[in-house]
Amino acid sequence: MPPVISTAGLARTFRTKTGPVEAVRGIDLTVREGEILGFLGPNGAGKTTTLRMLTTLLKPTGGTATVAGCDLAADPVGVRRACGYVAQSGGVDGQISVREELVTQGRMYRLPKAEARARAEELAHELDLTDLLDRKTGALSGGQRRRLDIAMALTHRPKVLFLDEPTTGLDPGSRADLWALVRRLRDERGTTVFLTTHYLDEADALADRLVIVDEGVVVAEGTPSALKLEHAGSIDATLQDTFLAITGRGPAPADITPVAV
Repeated sequence: MPPVISTAGLARTFRTKTGPVEAVRGIDLTVREGEILGFLGPNGAGKTTTLRMLTTLLKPTGGTATVAGCDLAADPVGVRRACGYVAQSGGVDGQISVREELVTQGRMYRLPKAEARARAEELAHELDLTDLLDRKTGALSGGQRRRLDIAMALTHRPKVLFLDEPTTGLDPGSRADLWALVRRLRDERGTTVFLTTHYLDEADALADRLVIVDEGVVVAEGTPSALKLEHAGSIDATLQDTFLAITGRGPAPADITPVAV
């Protein structure tokens, strides 16, 4: 079975007043169907740039990629139809209700009105938002708002879900709820999840496999246990120690939202 995501030499160079900046210098990776991939790296390693390229929000300046069988350059519309994207900051309108937000998202995907309303109810049930449908999104807690962000990304039943720092700023209970939701999406729907996070315990708990990038290239990949054994000498090592051994640098502080290039 072909991979759901495949890249070869994927690169992005930004032109600045002081000269070109190579944010991503050639990423080679594959992601299998139904896999939760943890995509890790220090600040400025190229994580968010890579994610934005794979979701068609940013054009590559080099290399190739396919998402769900759709070529990133030749069929960006096909890529967008196949993937859902939850950004670091989210994107809800605080002045409208959860129901209105979900229905509007459905209409943006060209669902008829009745179908968009039915899909909103279905998503609310699946993500424990039913009792909140008529509440203004601005009145939601952080965990509730994140569930809404994910519900919106699932409106069109994507094969691939991209999550960029999904639990930053959430309390432990809300984080645990989102972890359970991500596992359920994989186990019950077979959804492929591409996750970036600076919480290494989160990556350790959730990811089937990790890809670690630094300075725009892949520097290590494998299961959490395999990477711990290879780079920290024991499967009982922490992922923090393993990450430091691989990159020589620590992740961003957990209470600060990182800004990736």
